[in-house]
Amino acid sequence: MPTRTTRASASPLFVPRKTDRRTARAARDQFAAARDKARHAARPEARRAATGIDPELRATYPAVGRPGPGSARGGRLKLPAHRMTTATACGAYPFLAEGGLGAQGIYVGRDVHAEAAFTYDPFALYGRLDGFTNPNILLAGIIGMGKSALAKSLAVRAVAFGYRIYVPCDPKGEWTVVAQALGGQTIALGPGLPGRLNPLDAPTRPHGVSEDDWAGEVRKRRLLLLGSLAKTVLRRDLHPMEHTALDVARDQAVAHAETAGTPPLLGDIAYVLGSPARLDAALADPSGRLGQAAEDLAHALRRLVHGDLAGMFDAPSTVAFDPAAPMLSIGLSRLGGADDDTALVLAMTCASAWMESALSDPTGGRRWVIYDEAWRVMRHLALLERMQSQWKLSRGLGIANIMVIHRLSDLLTAGDAGSRGRALAEGLLTDCSTRIIYRQEADQLGSAAALLGLTGVETQAVSALTKGRGLWKVAGRSFITQHLLHPLERELFDTDARMHT
Repeated sequence: MPTRTTRASASPLFVPRKTDRRTARAARDQFAAARDKARHAARPEARRAATGIDPELRATYPAVGRPGPGSARGGRLKLPAHRMTTATACGAYPFLAEGGLGAQGIYVGRDVHAEAAFTYDPFALYGRLDGFTNPNILLAGIIGMGKSALAKSLAVRAVAFGYRIYVPCDPKGEWTVVAQALGGQTIALGPGLPGRLNPLDAPTRPHGVSEDDWAGEVRKRRLLLLGSLAKTVLRRDLHPMEHTALDVARDQAVAHAETAGTPPLLGDIAYVLGSPARLDAALADPSGRLGQAAEDLAHALRRLVHGDLAGMFDAPSTVAFDPAAPMLSIGLSRLGGADDDTALVLAMTCASAWMESALSDPTGGRRWVIYDEAWRVMRHLALLERMQSQWKLSRGLGIANIMVIHRLSDLLTAGDAGSRGRALAEGLLTDCSTRIIYRQEADQLGSAAALLGLTGVETQAVSALTKGRGLWKVAGRSFITQHLLHPLERELFDTDARMHT
């Protein structure tokens, strides 16, 4: 069927000469309306908008840009000057980012927001950054997010700055290859292994300390060590008579060892504690109360001599402590299952006491002490007390302590609310000016935010962090940092090697 085209037209309207003005005006208006109708009728029919498109989504301005003098075309945009503080500018101006911690320090990786290199050195920041009161570090993250790789990377790169690395507890044996690659020492302890450590070894007297003062210091350290071991096995605090028994037994064992020209051993102290008559005679107490009070102590130390730790800490040390070694690790992968960490804690206590000779030396330089898998020892009060002492003395000793855990809630396993264990664990967190948080599970975000004081934005960021990316909170300042590994480091730190074979 042929298409019929309709045309509309308008011609000048004849108005009689003798017509009033109102009629003439109406005729002209009718003519204008007819002309507009004819003009629109001549245009092609406009295309209908596609169905399904929200008319509210139309562009605010045409494709050529915003009209008028505010379009900024031709460089004619002029805005009035506005003065503000830098604190306001960082929120009002969207292109500002955190400036980082400076270029001085160990290279870690890339600042995600600033797109710049991120460096960190707790010793360089101390005294230079407001609010940075100590060099201690908390590192937390779920398995597989790269927290162990970060700790090892910091250790390896710190050696290049002249720092020394001590790992008093390596429960998985992962630090052995790192120590060997750096030319350091590794002591593997466990049933059937040849390694031996005598925690009662007298450390080398530091320069400038008199012999009498140092003898008193060694005596105090040995008593603290024996008390920590006993409390760990007994799972309770010692009674006053038990403290006295330990003091007497230590003096008796040391006097006997000096006469024989050999270092005192834990077996010597356990033997004295198991001899009530000898204890009473040393104290000149004929009532026999001291010997009776030492019965539990004798059985507690017997585990280190004849129990599952026999041979590891009741014999002369097979290695000498080398304070000049770049790294020293104590391998304890043969000790402690998932259900009972007592053996691991006892070994860690002995190893820590053995390493105190270097930590207490004021001429030993700056050192990093790394507590890997620290969550396993949070339930043991004696070890928490030793860690707290080391945390408090970190500035005077020149030590940067790193505590590696999986979840922030691990700190809550130290005891019930209000208990001494919980107070010690929370004190360790308080004494960490640097908190590095890798990804946390959804059910852990609440406790992490409460313990660390995270903002809503920071809490949301922690839940979405990818591998190798962490939230760094350094003295109140926050950074999202992507840790970058060298290919050799990636090969050295690979903890998933068995998963690929």
